[in-house]
Amino acid sequence: MPHRELSSARILVVDDQETNLRVLGDMLGHLGFEIVPALDGEQALRRLGERQVDLILLDVLMPGLDGFEVCRRIRANVAWIDIPIIFLSAADDKSLIVRALESGGVDYVTKPFNAAELLSRVRTHLALKTARDRLRQLAEDKDELLGILAHDLKNHLGGMLMSVQLLHEKAKSINDTRFQRMAANILRATDQMLSFVKEFLANSEVDHGRPMKFQPVYLHDVASAVVQRHAEHASRKDIQLALEQSAEGVLVDADRAALEQVLDNLISNALKFSPPGKKVRLVVGEGGDNRGECRVIDEGPGFTENDKQQIFRRYRRLSARPTGGEPSTGLGLSIVKKLVHDMRGELNLESVAGQGATFLLNFARANGTS
Repeated sequence: MPHRELSSARILVVDDQETNLRVLGDMLGHLGFEIVPALDGEQALRRLGERQVDLILLDVLMPGLDGFEVCRRIRANVAWIDIPIIFLSAADDKSLIVRALESGGVDYVTKPFNAAELLSRVRTHLALKTARDRLRQLAEDKDELLGILAHDLKNHLGGMLMSVQLLHEKAKSINDTRFQRMAANILRATDQMLSFVKEFLANSEVDHGRPMKFQPVYLHDVASAVVQRHAEHASRKDIQLALEQSAEGVLVDADRAALEQVLDNLISNALKFSPPGKKVRLVVGEGGDNRGECRVIDEGPGFTENDKQQIFRRYRRLSARPTGGEPSTGLGLSIVKKLVHDMRGELNLESVAGQGATFLLNFARANGTS
């Protein structure tokens, strides 16, 4: 909503007594506020549908829809959810005040009200709303700018990576050790920067709540595709990557692309931090309470107790280090946590430092499966 100065803010006043509407309208109107009157809850909701307002003064006890129900309906509408609501009531009942605040009100003023007190509260909540709107706009502008920069960087870094790969191959073909070392350094740095930008963009997409497309998904199919993608990486590091199935035909209710992204991150991390000669297992099957389950089990360094406190926080570098010089952004597990939550799944970690780690994922079975 475009920002308006406080003195010209639009206020919806809802009261079933015309006298109260007139008194409030005159008092606030003389100070420059635009007043939108409503004599009952239904009329108030219609008024909101016709025009946006900056603040609502809402009577508690009215025939038909009372103030609590009107407030709940307003809070249920995403277009109105941030409008501050100040309740007005002749009843100085503590239980009513609690109900008013629990239903979504930001303040409560008893009648007959003191004009100076009411005006002060109106101005305070309008100022708070203006500050919140400005902060939200700044955050949106920042996200948009960072997104543009990150996309541009991704494109440029992708081109640089292809060029330096060619240089690296050329250096090997002419057997120039110094040239090979310089090309390898540039290749590693470019790969790390590109990985960070990709993770940043993935995190930004998750942050903005991409809509989930729920559908019946076979866990084994998704797990198989992920294992195939990481087979070459595992082979290069001399790590055995295995897919195991403890039950056939486990069908869960999930977003396939999001589930693949989750397993991609977990398998990538397991390979990244596992030493050569170890094994990484992806086990799919049935979990408890009629749920499907995935386990990602590695034989890496595991997690310390301090790691466990920070593992799903962004940009956190944990005690373990990649065993093959791979980039580590500190974003992958925070993305996993958010995606699993959005798919109404559960994510748990079992790990003892020095003894590997197991990530447990479970999701609701798809309708019609048992």
